[in-house]
Amino acid sequence: MKKILLILLLLVTVFGYGQEKEGPKVGLVLSGGGAKGLAHIGALKVIEDAGVKIDYIGGSSMGAIIGALYASGYSSHQLDSIFHEINFNILIQDEVPRSAKTFYEKEDTEKYALTLPFDKFKIAFPSGLSKGQNIYNLISRLTMHLGNVQDFSKMPIPFLCIAADIETGDQVVLEKGSLPKAVSASGAIPSIFSPVKINGRLLTDGGVANNYPVEELRKRGADIIIGIDVQDSLVDREQLKSVFDILSQVSNFRTIKDMKEKKALTDVYIKPDITPFGILSFDKGAAIIDSGKVAALSQYAELEKIAKLQGFKNNTISKVQASNTISLNSLTIEGNNSYPRAYILGKLRLKYFSNYTLEDLSSGVNNLAATGNFNRINYSLIPNDTSYTLAMQLEESKNKTFLRLGLHYDNLYKSGALFNLTRKSTIFTNDVASLDVILGDNFRYNFQYYIDKGYYWSVGVKSRYNLFNKGVYVDLTEDNDGFQGIGINKVEVEYQDYTNQFYIETLFQQKFSFGMGLEQKFLKITSETLQDLEDSNSSYTFEKSNYYSTFAYLKLDSYDNKYFPTKGVCFDGDFHVYLFSSDFNNNFSEFSIARGSIGYAVTPFNRFTTRLSTETGFKIGDDDVSSLDFLLGGYGNNFVNNIIPFYGYDFLTISGDSYIKGMVELDYEIFNKNHIIASANFANVEDQLYTSGNWLSAPDYTGYALGYSLETFLGPVSAKYSYSPEVKDSQWYFSLGFWF
Repeated sequence: MKKILLILLLLVTVFGYGQEKEGPKVGLVLSGGGAKGLAHIGALKVIEDAGVKIDYIGGSSMGAIIGALYASGYSSHQLDSIFHEINFNILIQDEVPRSAKTFYEKEDTEKYALTLPFDKFKIAFPSGLSKGQNIYNLISRLTMHLGNVQDFSKMPIPFLCIAADIETGDQVVLEKGSLPKAVSASGAIPSIFSPVKINGRLLTDGGVANNYPVEELRKRGADIIIGIDVQDSLVDREQLKSVFDILSQVSNFRTIKDMKEKKALTDVYIKPDITPFGILSFDKGAAIIDSGKVAALSQYAELEKIAKLQGFKNNTISKVQASNTISLNSLTIEGNNSYPRAYILGKLRLKYFSNYTLEDLSSGVNNLAATGNFNRINYSLIPNDTSYTLAMQLEESKNKTFLRLGLHYDNLYKSGALFNLTRKSTIFTNDVASLDVILGDNFRYNFQYYIDKGYYWSVGVKSRYNLFNKGVYVDLTEDNDGFQGIGINKVEVEYQDYTNQFYIETLFQQKFSFGMGLEQKFLKITSETLQDLEDSNSSYTFEKSNYYSTFAYLKLDSYDNKYFPTKGVCFDGDFHVYLFSSDFNNNFSEFSIARGSIGYAVTPFNRFTTRLSTETGFKIGDDDVSSLDFLLGGYGNNFVNNIIPFYGYDFLTISGDSYIKGMVELDYEIFNKNHIIASANFANVEDQLYTSGNWLSAPDYTGYALGYSLETFLGPVSAKYSYSPEVKDSQWYFSLGFWF
């Protein structure tokens, strides 16, 4: 190869003075390799520095992603900056920003560890862990400056990529059509990303058929080819330590055999040392990029010879300068067979003849993706004279029924296994029905039926049953007669709550929710520690009443994470008017309960988050009914009625018909998804707190906690030690899994 380059150089020198002659056409081949493909960026830096001008790019899998962006005009340094900022966990797992979800979608998706399609009582498995929507969104946004390019040879650098037909195994050369869709197909790693349908063919990762498409560039007239190969090599038996190592070795047999011929077609072969890395080692991106740079530097002299053959004095690559503002004048939609145009427009939150940023468009697409009603959301901006047409191609999900699972443990409800059945489009196209059944130490269920009307008033029905057993102090039940003065400090109570609601609500920008409705609640509190005075074989009943109320609520939620927010504000307020009761204790008269909380999260330093919150609640009217009083103590989420967590005290320890509470949390994420959290909370709790004016006094109750929390696929795992100076006692709180 070096002799050939030398001969070409001599020919250019001898004959190039008296005439202008076009230099050799240089092709660039980028192999696939997952995260290892980031080495292409480091090698491209050296190629640019040597002054080589690339005339054609062919890539497969990760090589297609890097190649498409380079071919669209980005420099290697721009690519380094882009990929340095990407959160690959979000990108690969198709995580939708929490801000894109409605309140129902937030509640619905933040308690399940596993979701599986469930059709005709048969469990199905998805074709990939991810649909690849975030990959498509990324490529679409970064190549928006190209307009609606349909012929990849018309890009700043002509480009092609390789995919594999999943039915035949044949390679498919993609060089026309939608660039983001083509690149998504080429990078659809089997089992990780779902296959992509293009022109009636179901396509998957190009590396399956041709992971180093050097011959395709030769066919298109490349005189000199530079190849960057980040594929694995065969390893010896000592390194085959697991079944995954063996499967990877077997899958590499054909690829490595093919590379003997492909290397012969490559003039400058760059092979970075990627042995320490895997296809998902995106957390080591800087080291991978550096490995590509080191490998390319070893070929620097050959690259300089190519640049001299091309005869370019200056190979400065102009940076992509894309406009961030667009004006829409029309919208076309294909594939919306079940969901009407108005529904899609409502989710996109776009209007004609208005200016939008690309972030606005991305937010609208995320809103649509958050519904889970679409397998694919493809889109492109077609330029007109002074504005754009947004052309959308949708693929509706055929899966309407899902089985979802979860696990949880905490100190109050104890262990619970969650089984959920969700059905979409049960009666109407835009409705969803969901039933949670929790089996374990305490049986519970939660049913919801919701009709999503978008901009208009949505309608919902809820039904829930909660049960737990807990030892409480006798003074919490002092309003009940028949057992004072018998020398018992604590009694074990069984707490049952059965609540049904009908409500309507409206949303504003996915963050605000306002609703109102009607509620029926059956509350039963009994204890086997004590006997009924009239029946010695029965447990003592403190409460056994139906309550009928009307309610209204207002919510604002801009937190970026429910359990470990790093930014945003959350407000939750509701007001209940209890109108009627079956009145088990013969002491009911109409009363109201108001409750509100507000929290704020900010991250002033890297990995260090401060969370501040305050909340209050009070009763208006009759004081005789104490079963719906505020009960403070313990740690957790999603408690029923007016049970409020409070560090330093056991569950249901502090009671009153009014309270005010403040809390400070300092969260240090010592490494990814591992948190050390220090907390302090303060409260005043008593009957008629605001009437007495004691809410402004120094807090009567304080508690402090220090804990460790880990984010897992099952949900948060937390262990917290807490202490209160008032009781001079400590509490340990443990929880595992999403709260439900």
